[in-house]
Amino acid sequence: MINFNKILFSSILVSGSLISISALSWMSAWIGLEMNLLALIPLMKSSKNKLSTEASIKYFMVQAMASSSLLFSVILSCEPNFAELCSYPAPLLISNLALLLKMGAAPVHFWLPEVVSGLSWNLVFIVLTWQKVAPMILMSYCMNSTFLLSSAIILSSLVSGIMGMNQTCLRKIMAFSSINHVGWMLATLFSSLNLWFFYFVTYSIMNMSILAMFKKLQVFYFSQLNKMMSFNKNLKMFFMLNFLSLGGLPPFVGFLPKWFTINFLVYSNFLALGFILILITLITLFFYVRLALASFTLSATESLINLQTKNFNLKQFFFSTSVLLSLPMSFALSSML
Repeated sequence: MINFNKILFSSILVSGSLISISALSWMSAWIGLEMNLLALIPLMKSSKNKLSTEASIKYFMVQAMASSSLLFSVILSCEPNFAELCSYPAPLLISNLALLLKMGAAPVHFWLPEVVSGLSWNLVFIVLTWQKVAPMILMSYCMNSTFLLSSAIILSSLVSGIMGMNQTCLRKIMAFSSINHVGWMLATLFSSLNLWFFYFVTYSIMNMSILAMFKKLQVFYFSQLNKMMSFNKNLKMFFMLNFLSLGGLPPFVGFLPKWFTINFLVYSNFLALGFILILITLITLFFYVRLALASFTLSATESLINLQTKNFNLKQFFFSTSVLLSLPMSFALSSML
């Protein structure tokens, strides 16, 4: 049965982000962000999930605060155009902090794990990917403060690595993973939107392959990883390799955008920032390996009762093995550099 309400609000959600991206003034961008926000709230509300109401209220309060701060900074500068705002230090600082709050980057990341933990996997994917497009592109228009952006990059990578190690809820783990990748995507904005787009698309594909399988098997907690896909060990191994790709471990495809980002940071004399990002990535890689090895170990207990015996179609198998299918592309691109 077709749900016309979801189709309506989903189209408004996409349209709001596209309006913000293509806007010629801050007022038009703000209107697009508000359309995007108000369209996502009805999608969050679900009668099957009791935590969805709490998550939607939290999301609305945080996003409304960020939108009002962004509007206040535009009014404070008294200049509606993108270029004019960069000449005013105080409004520029407020607008950058508002956009960081909207995308869930540190140090204003506190809302993202709590909101994501109460959503379905479909909504988790939307919040962790599509909802970051408009704020990041708007950030690229007014990023004169290198110190603020560098601080947000380092804090996003550090906070996500430390706080992600002690989590057992997979939705919160994916939220802290998103905060980590937001730091890397902000670093790509020092280069160009082309590098950011490549990183974003690669991250979205890896995220989709993981969240689609979690949705298929209804897995929400770390303890359930041992028992998932017990009927197909090969598929289980291929799926767990997606976590290593998400952590940026070579030679998987997740290593490519990080490699390009580090390459640009070195050539642009951001040596300290690149070195710190590489060190902090080892922390985040720890809980990715922890997720993967939890099901690889021989001592893992697998229940023989209520085994998941669902059939997998070709699309789900392709998503679960995406990291292996991308290896030829990784070697081809590495040989070109």
